[in-house]
Amino acid sequence: MSVSGTFWSGITATWTKSVHLALLALPILAIALTSGQARAQVFSPEQIADINRIETYLNQLTTLESRFVQIDPRGNFSEGTVFLSRPGKMRFEYDPPSPLLLVADGTWFIYVDKELEEVSHIPLDSTPAAFLLQENISLKDDFKATDISRGSGLVVITVIDRYAPENGQVQLVFEDRPLQLKQWTVTDAQGLDTRVTLVNARFGREMPDELFRFKDPWNSAIGDR
Repeated sequence: MSVSGTFWSGITATWTKSVHLALLALPILAIALTSGQARAQVFSPEQIADINRIETYLNQLTTLESRFVQIDPRGNFSEGTVFLSRPGKMRFEYDPPSPLLLVADGTWFIYVDKELEEVSHIPLDSTPAAFLLQENISLKDDFKATDISRGSGLVVITVIDRYAPENGQVQLVFEDRPLQLKQWTVTDAQGLDTRVTLVNARFGREMPDELFRFKDPWNSAIGDR
């Protein structure tokens, strides 16, 4: 999967008006980091060990199914079920009355508003979903950890695009011992946060490919996506 400096900047107005997932969607502070600040960060040996643990954990993550609670930038709550299959695939099914459906099919991140009968296709590698969904997650190359801390049985790490840190960041929260993803917050270039908390997450289950396909019922010419 291609990852470039457009990692955060590909979020469209259609995307941000509803969910600001801009993946994960994942808790965070809305701060802008310069590349000089990112280079100045020095981690302790213990922090480096935690960064390496998290990188290994994420690369070993194959599938995820979980209920979720989402808080958007306006403080509104949504609930639903999220499915993830690495590399490249994710599905957010929102509970009624939300009309939203989000599907990453390996190439596109597809934004569906059932109420308005609108479908938007966003290149997957230009969204923050690319971070969790790429085949190889490296915190030493295209992405960079800018902060990591632990306490109360949690490990919290903040990640930016190494080449465009001003465009936003994602913060991941893990339960520790054993390490397990619990929450993420995405902060976009405007400093707007969207937080997703996982509830009763299940890992490693097989998932049918049909979960990550979308057929536009309002435009038969598009066909299966």
